[in-house]
Amino acid sequence: MLQEWSSSIEYEQNTAAWEKRLRRWANKRGLTLRKSRRRDPRLCNYGRYWLVDNLSNVIVAGGSNGGRLDEIEAYLTS
Repeated sequence: MLQEWSSSIEYEQNTAAWEKRLRRWANKRGLTLRKSRRRDPRLCNYGRYWLVDNLSNVIVAGGSNGGRLDEIEAYLTS
């Protein structure tokens, strides 16, 4: 039980660090990383992300339902 709780905290910390790093990368490229505000895990865009151009406010990555962090990272590194 303690192991599950510990690994859950580790996962959240790793995800938060990953998200923070991607936000920095996006800002350097004139983009903003936006996270879905949905709080219900049953919804299609729960926990999803979008990259938005700062000047035009247009979604450049993530599509209509948002993308996972690995998809956003792939866009930023391509």
